[in-house]
Amino acid sequence: MKLSVLLDRARDHALPVIANIGDDDLTKPTPCADYDVRALLDHLLHVVVEFQKLAAKQDGDFSHTPSYPDWRAQYPAETAKLVEAWGQPGATEGISGSMQMPAETVGGMALLDLTIHASDLAQATGQRFEPDAEVLTEVTNLVAQMAPMAQEWKVFKAPAEAPADASPFERLLATTGRDPRWSA
Repeated sequence: MKLSVLLDRARDHALPVIANIGDDDLTKPTPCADYDVRALLDHLLHVVVEFQKLAAKQDGDFSHTPSYPDWRAQYPAETAKLVEAWGQPGATEGISGSMQMPAETVGGMALLDLTIHASDLAQATGQRFEPDAEVLTEVTNLVAQMAPMAQEWKVFKAPAEAPADASPFERLLATTGRDPRWSA
């Protein structure tokens, strides 16, 4: 399935989670120990913005994470631009910007971040989140391919133990080093 279609589906599942985050949620912890909800919102929005550049074969800047004061309005707009950017002819071909990785893989990383961090935000704010089935398949395949490198780069922690009755998505979360049934 085309990456932009998968990103659009991931967007459709992420936006309701983000829309239901209230001001009183912003200081809550998340499954990402380094981020509270507000910091994770900024991080994810920054990823969305920078991955638009990477789709156009420009360099992304992940050296710092700016604050996005108008995040409620920016998420729908910027995620729409992300979908559009990765749907452009040639976006998934060649090497993507300064990451020096195949563009298809880089686009998959945007899909991964949007999906996993939407789940992190849902868990942190007491919401339910389940990704689109085809997005889950694509992200699971990407994580299987990238897990050793992601652990080396400290993007993923060592895999966590998934409960025996874990869903496929919970098993994926455990593979990224997250407690699939985390709660604050």
